[in-house]
Amino acid sequence: MKMTEELNKNKENPVVDMLLSRNVEETIDSESMILETQKRVWGALKKGYEYSGVVDESETYLRKHVFSKLDMVVLYVDLVGSTTMALEMPSEKIAIIISSFAQEMAAVIRQHHGYVLKFVGDAVIGYFVAEGNSLLTADNAVNCAKSMNTVIQKGINPILNQYDYPDLMVKIGVDFGQNIVVRYGADETNSHVDLMGPAMNIAAKIQNMAKPNQILIGSDVCKRLHPSSQTHFQEIVWKNNEWKYRSRVTGEVYKVFEFKG
Repeated sequence: MKMTEELNKNKENPVVDMLLSRNVEETIDSESMILETQKRVWGALKKGYEYSGVVDESETYLRKHVFSKLDMVVLYVDLVGSTTMALEMPSEKIAIIISSFAQEMAAVIRQHHGYVLKFVGDAVIGYFVAEGNSLLTADNAVNCAKSMNTVIQKGINPILNQYDYPDLMVKIGVDFGQNIVVRYGADETNSHVDLMGPAMNIAAKIQNMAKPNQILIGSDVCKRLHPSSQTHFQEIVWKNNEWKYRSRVTGEVYKVFEFKG
């Protein structure tokens, strides 16, 4: 296979460490990102390639800000149909695919200046701290969501198709708000740290309402986007009280917007 031969030419994956390193300033164009994704996923399925571990800078950051309230954009990306896949495919292949998916999503988050909070089953949670500029942060998070779909549809799925595996699809939910950093225990070094707050909750609920391959964002994200980006989003018209969550500021039903491309 032509693609297989091309991917096999380079057993090294120099870009993966760059993607997973927050210290690298160089921007990778989407074409290179897709090709490197294909190399890694092909290597994982064919040769058991293992990803470099994600440097846990999120935990370091959170420990420095325990009990602080931080403005941020939260992003949930969840794999669709993994239960069905588990019934139809060998368990070892499922594990490789889900692991590859999670690591690729983590790489995209970090490339867009976000932190990876955690992996939860077949979902990945990222956050983008608004350090003085919530407008730029919102753009970064939305661009991250769009890149995730690109990586899956043009990077991961073509490799899976070579093995007659089904396409991956995701649901993405994004929201902006203030969260507090919590630590579960007195041990400053080892006690578990996490985020808690409205943005975490609403982003999860928004993601749950998304359809496969759909990006949904909350109103507080949409209004912070560049005007040229806002034109690519359309307000969701809910039916039969599907969405009941209200804005903490206005008391009205919180608006959610769909990316239309």
